[in-house]
Amino acid sequence: MSDPVAQNLIIERLATIRRRIAQACLKAGRAETDVSLVAVSKFHPIESVEAALKAGQRLFGENRVQEAASKFPQLRQSFPDLRLHIIGSLQTNKAFEACEIADMIESLDRPSLSDALEKGAQKAGRLPELLIQVNTGDEPQKSGVACEKADAFIETSLERFGSKIRGLMCIPPEDQNPAAHFRLLRQMSERHGLPVLSMGMSADFETAIAENATLVRLGTAIFGSRPAPHP
Repeated sequence: MSDPVAQNLIIERLATIRRRIAQACLKAGRAETDVSLVAVSKFHPIESVEAALKAGQRLFGENRVQEAASKFPQLRQSFPDLRLHIIGSLQTNKAFEACEIADMIESLDRPSLSDALEKGAQKAGRLPELLIQVNTGDEPQKSGVACEKADAFIETSLERFGSKIRGLMCIPPEDQNPAAHFRLLRQMSERHGLPVLSMGMSADFETAIAENATLVRLGTAIFGSRPAPHP
């Protein structure tokens, strides 16, 4: 990264977040190793991702497949142990490319995407691990399977994809207490014996950890304000 000040800032922010995760785990009576940090690098340049990699971060999240494809294949050459999650709403026509580059897709939420991922995986010769996104607030503007349909969709997905279904993901409504939504997702995961819970972002990840989150997704707290997205 050409700007040492910016690089040091990312290093410092990562250290702060890791301390807060450790403190939240201690408070919740959980092992720090139970929780992994997903550094959300969407819209941030490859230099910022490289700075985080040099600071020891290995798990990243991107919303758009095209942007992820422009950054991570080349970074894997120097950092072969990095892991990439696709965390945004995934269009069916991007399923094949997502299967090619992602280690996990966190946003499976509808049968048409299941169909596309199955076809994409056959073509790519690999299927990433999958999380089912649940729209815990039943917000019409958000992706995610509706709460009333979630259990049936989880069961169908487990029958179809087996152990590739690792767990659940949610994004609570901004105007509600997130704890109730995290608890709902945790209870749903327990019903189906799913080990991974991706929940909690910059403003509420400590609350998510108290409700057994295993993945927390933070972007701005690490990389700063997002640049304007490319058209």
